[in-house]
Amino acid sequence: MQEISKLQSIDSKVRAHEMAHQAAGGGLAGAPTYSTVKGPDGKEYAVAGEVPIKIQKGKTPEETIKLMNQVKAAALAPADPSPQDLKVAQTADMIAAKAMQEMNNNSNDQNSRNPKMKIDLYA
Repeated sequence: MQEISKLQSIDSKVRAHEMAHQAAGGGLAGAPTYSTVKGPDGKEYAVAGEVPIKIQKGKTPEETIKLMNQVKAAALAPADPSPQDLKVAQTADMIAAKAMQEMNNNSNDQNSRNPKMKIDLYA
């Protein structure tokens, strides 16, 4: 009976963890899959799981940043993120930083092509 209780507790935690990923991931998250073991009562209990998350760039740097923020939120949604969850969040941060840099470079390029008139009021 103690083993069943332990398996039920693990199952509950694993399912809550994966559902948090899925809920926060929205359209970027797939369905959870579980690794199970058969308990002494003949029932299957989840002991591990995963939710696939699409890490994809957007059509623009701004869209990429938005997508990576959602990926990071999904990765860190559970109360107890795993090392893999932290790695996914870190990857999302790196992709978002590159998109931010690209956005800044595009802005600088545009400003150099269309310089604004500067007026010196103290001349």
